[in-house]
Amino acid sequence: MCRNIRVLFNFEPPASEEEVRAAALQYVRKISGYAGPSAANEAAFNRAVDDVADVSARLIDSLVTSAPPRDREKELAKARERAVRRFGAARRAPRAPCPPLRSRSSPKDRTGNVTMHMSRG
Repeated sequence: MCRNIRVLFNFEPPASEEEVRAAALQYVRKISGYAGPSAANEAAFNRAVDDVADVSARLIDSLVTSAPPRDREKELAKARERAVRRFGAARRAPRAPCPPLRSRSSPKDRTGNVTMHMSRG
């Protein structure tokens, strides 16, 4: 349900508003247990995302450090190296494209296989 929330402090260039909001959205999703809110909870959910984003931006702006700013590309490369050490190299086979949906009047495809149909109602 939730991607990892990443460190946003002490990067050059600084974290954008979009990055802070994305982290806030992930946090609210995690603690609420909702990937997306119901209509009844949408206002409260969106208000929580706005509040967490505002507080997060204020926190990032107020923090100080003597460490030099981190480089996003270097941090991404380090994360990839850690993932390879932890999980091994990715060995995913390419996916075959999905066949197109056929009309209801022809329940078999050209090879004679029955196709799946989506119906409404």
